[in-house]
Amino acid sequence: MDLRVFTEPQQGADYDALLSVAQATEELGYDAFYRSDHYLAMGDSDGLPGPTDAWITLAGLARETSRIRLGTLMTAGTFRLPGPLAIQVAQVDAMSGGRVDFGLGAGWYEAEHTAYGIPFPRERFARLEEQLEIVTGLWATPPGEKFSYRGVHYQLDDSPALPKPAQRRIPVLVGGLGPHRTPRLAARHADEFNVPFASVADTARQFSRVRAAAEEHGRRADELVYSNALVLCVGRNEAEVARRAEAIGRDPAELRENGLAGTPDEVVDRIGRFAEIGSSRIYLQLLDLTDLGHLELVADQVRPQLG
Repeated sequence: MDLRVFTEPQQGADYDALLSVAQATEELGYDAFYRSDHYLAMGDSDGLPGPTDAWITLAGLARETSRIRLGTLMTAGTFRLPGPLAIQVAQVDAMSGGRVDFGLGAGWYEAEHTAYGIPFPRERFARLEEQLEIVTGLWATPPGEKFSYRGVHYQLDDSPALPKPAQRRIPVLVGGLGPHRTPRLAARHADEFNVPFASVADTARQFSRVRAAAEEHGRRADELVYSNALVLCVGRNEAEVARRAEAIGRDPAELRENGLAGTPDEVVDRIGRFAEIGSSRIYLQLLDLTDLGHLELVADQVRPQLG
């Protein structure tokens, strides 16, 4: 089971805070550092000192880390045009020496769009489909050849399709719980399929849909990596669990039901249930970015039990 660290900086974190988490992620032996792509805090957080841009952050971390993979859950398709986005991600991949993963989603949080003057179109999923075709098409175009695209929402003419990523193929992540279009999109484009913040039963149903869609598309179902994102709240004892739950404004019982919460043994058992249905990678949503001891505890007492 791969364990990856997943942060939500829009809730309140500057670049230095994210750098500290990313460096701890690397030093403690985790596989990757990921972040969300949001410009507005959610819930009761004041969001201070303000948002950081996902790909600017990852560009900086690309130069200040050496081993961990870097990515987004998920880049918001509404924030960026697909051509410039392909350039940005390819550049960060080169800056990191080929350590980037690319998660792309449709965008969903309307309030952050209105707060920063970003259009929030109704046909976001159709745009997402075209964006994935364009970004991956630009990267796959052989050097010296041109890329053109005629879609409903985007048109490209004779693009030089440069720059190229350092990797031959940047892993593409698609995720969500949509029962029809999402599995089909994953079958066409994804190297990894992610289910965020869902139960074991709901995850199993969605994995089955994606596996079926992959085979209908002519792919082996096991060509894809299947993963989950789950909020983290682990403590050596009940008092420590309660302290960490309070720090993120959540209830320990609710976190045990909906996330990875409890003692290390409880969390190992919970992860095992996701492994049984085919999940091989867990994104640990770390909401208190000042609590690096949280990551140390998981690295010391959870990960060694996972095999």
